[in-house]
Amino acid sequence: MLSSLSRRCFSSAGSYSVAFVGLGNMGASMAENLMGSGVSVKAFDLNKDAVAALAAKGAGSAESLADLKDCDTIITMLPSSPHVKATVETMLEAGWKGKMWIDSSTIDPLVSKSIAEKLASEGVTKLDAPVSGGVKGAAAGTLTFMVGGEKEGLDEAKSYFDAMGANIVHCGANGAGQSAKLCNNLAMAISMIGTSEALNMGEKLGLDPKILAGIMNTSTSRCWSSDSYNPYPGVLEGVPASNDYEGGFGSSLMLKDLGLATAAAGAVKSPTPLGNVTKEIYTMVEGAGLGGKDFGVVLQFLRGSKK
Repeated sequence: MLSSLSRRCFSSAGSYSVAFVGLGNMGASMAENLMGSGVSVKAFDLNKDAVAALAAKGAGSAESLADLKDCDTIITMLPSSPHVKATVETMLEAGWKGKMWIDSSTIDPLVSKSIAEKLASEGVTKLDAPVSGGVKGAAAGTLTFMVGGEKEGLDEAKSYFDAMGANIVHCGANGAGQSAKLCNNLAMAISMIGTSEALNMGEKLGLDPKILAGIMNTSTSRCWSSDSYNPYPGVLEGVPASNDYEGGFGSSLMLKDLGLATAAAGAVKSPTPLGNVTKEIYTMVEGAGLGGKDFGVVLQFLRGSKK
């Protein structure tokens, strides 16, 4: 069943339920899953080809952010804090008078809180709702949403989350979703480097990577970076490593998240020795020209390859 937000928008002929901003590797699939559940979506992205691709599947297309001002709900899936702040400012300046803003970007928790306060002063409910599950989860509609904000707002938007994900967790007040996401990505990046080191070492010792990965995936080193998103090409089908590290979560974005995570940890005096080293390694990965490749490309970096 569609939420009351959806019903209210559908009551006006030609209007759209949701404005979706950010049609990257994750956002495009999330918007498509919303449409598949019966939600009317109008989309904007600086990449006009991405907008055209979604429009070909039935979405409305916006030439500018201002074209979205009549939508009650906005969902953003953008690269960083400045992008989200600029989008909020642009929409308010354009006269947007909506009711709900869901931000699924991964940004600074303090920035997320300040945006929530600004929107609240305009009568808008703001939820921070970053995701986990990767490109495959976005496509399959099985994402985990880590939601910060009022429980009543989550209840109001639940049908949207259900269309895009399989696990919706209320983490607490505004900013709590972002905090949970940073903790998750910190652990994920560390585990990806550990998995890559082990696979690289095993290969150099003469082991078949598929056999080693199979052992790891049924033993005590099992983790998502190995059993679901393995960084060694050919071990798993349908993951970025088997597609020249394209179509996944970019190393530069992971570096951005590690910067946010270590900064947040420093602010509360939580030691992150492995997190700091991991950040240094991904800084080197980016410096090697691999920032646009999926973060599993760290395996190639360790091998000395710029593949």
